[in-house]
Amino acid sequence: MLARRWWVGHALVVLCCGLFIRLGHWQWDRAQSPTGGWQNFGYALQWPLFAVVLVAAWVRFLWLEREASARVPEDEPVPAPDLTAPVPRRPAASLTPEDEPDDELAAYNAFLARLAEQDRQ
Repeated sequence: MLARRWWVGHALVVLCCGLFIRLGHWQWDRAQSPTGGWQNFGYALQWPLFAVVLVAAWVRFLWLEREASARVPEDEPVPAPDLTAPVPRRPAASLTPEDEPDDELAAYNAFLARLAEQDRQ
């Protein structure tokens, strides 16, 4: 979490949280003014909530990254795929009992075709 590559993310989260708290304070002051209203009170509560959600999401992201890096050790090289190996082919599809033609289904399809023809006329 304190690795060099994460410092930009930490800084952005801190800046955004500061901005969200400032916007919540501004909405609170606006709600207290004669021109303020209930909408401003709602925003005054909403902006700090955005900051809490941002911090929770950032912590979750860092936790997931730590778990992912713990599963794959960095000192162990990952084997490269063998690009010269032949690609395995799937066997040709064979008809299963579900795929075989069904008389009842054929009759229903013929009925739908007749209805479509009637609609065109």
